Amino acid sequence: MLSYEKMSKDDLLKEISSLEERYSQYKEKNYNLNMSRGKPCKEQLDLSDEMATCLGENDYKDQSGFDCRNYGILDGVPEARALFAEVLATNAKNVIVQGNSSLNLMYDAISRAMHFGVPGSDKPWCKEDKVSFICPVPGYDRHFAVTNEFGIEMINVPMTSQGPDMDKVEDLVANDPSIKGMWCVPVYSNPDGITYSEETCRKLASMKTAAPDFRIMWDNAYCVHPIDSNDSDSVPDMLSLCEECGNANRVFEFASTSKVTWAGAGIACIAASDENISYIKSHITLQTIGPDKINQLRHVKFLKNADGVYEMMKKHAAILRPKFISVLEILKNELSMTDIANWNEPKGGYFISLFVKLGTAKTVVALCKACGVEFTPAGATFPYGKDPEDSNIRIAPSFPPLHELTPAIEILCVSTKLAAARKALGEI
Repeated sequence: MLSYEKMSKDDLLKEISSLEERYSQYKEKNYNLNMSRGKPCKEQLDLSDEMATCLGENDYKDQSGFDCRNYGILDGVPEARALFAEVLATNAKNVIVQGNSSLNLMYDAISRAMHFGVPGSDKPWCKEDKVSFICPVPGYDRHFAVTNEFGIEMINVPMTSQGPDMDKVEDLVANDPSIKGMWCVPVYSNPDGITYSEETCRKLASMKTAAPDFRIMWDNAYCVHPIDSNDSDSVPDMLSLCEECGNANRVFEFASTSKVTWAGAGIACIAASDENISYIKSHITLQTIGPDKINQLRHVKFLKNADGVYEMMKKHAAILRPKFISVLEILKNELSMTDIANWNEPKGGYFISLFVKLGTAKTVVALCKACGVEFTPAGATFPYGKDPEDSNIRIAPSFPPLHELTPAIEILCVSTKLAAARKALGEI
């Protein structure tokens, strides 16, 4: 296996010269490729074009006969709540359906907790001396941005193949009452693509917490997003599990159709216990006079039920799978015979998590950008944008077409080798 640390200085200089020559050839092509976000591509968005016309001129009433063109129904139309409940394997009475963004619902959930507390709080979180959140890393940059916005201290906990390191999580939450919550992406985590084991889920549901109002922000964004529709992962219904463990109020669960139908015009939900739902509704009564119920009807008519969602996701998988295969093949061909990088091979979700030589991720991303290929900034997958090892890079294969994806990943690999070789020479 090629190890730059074991090379002589002369061999390293030759290797760097060869890599720089190859890098220059890519740079001369003036690429303009964006790999920074996990956006659906046009072909995926086209799958839902029928949604634009699926409602007839008289299709404006829900199953109860309510006129959805009007104000009202704060928690969403019954059939939309039933659709999410079926997908999440929970009860429709515990689901509130709103607009297109689950991130919006997460932001609101944190904002409400800060200003008013949650069921079980002695006072609003903003009145506490300190509020902290556990953040499994690497993780979703927008989660970290939300907690940072409200001045919540973020505590890194490493991910394992089974989910967050539960020994560390259990120790932290049991002994620190300032820890009020935790971010979780339980199925095909962002960016590692890890699905939490049942044991991890049970520990999260049952663990002792020093804060009586501790909340798990259960972002089930990728619960129906396998890359191979014949080999999908799942986790237990967290609402039922928490109730079974005597902690019914512990979890706020989020999901959306952002990567099922149209990313900018989907529907999103929050699922929670009876008491949490009552608490949420008491606040959104003052926040809105009702969501876009016509869009909710459109989604139900188009998707129909959970089986309809799964059939749609088979079509998405057929588009995404070749892209993931291509990225993984290039990584294997370029980097597997070195000791400078490793990566996850996810079964689903939207990302591949690449770990490059310690201390070189920022350099790698900068080298790629100079070649016209933009990745998510190095460090973004950690709170405050600070990866302590400067190693993780998030690859988002979904948006570019295959003919753009290939050179983008080749440039990433060359940049990874070049940065590692320069580091071994002492230049970084």
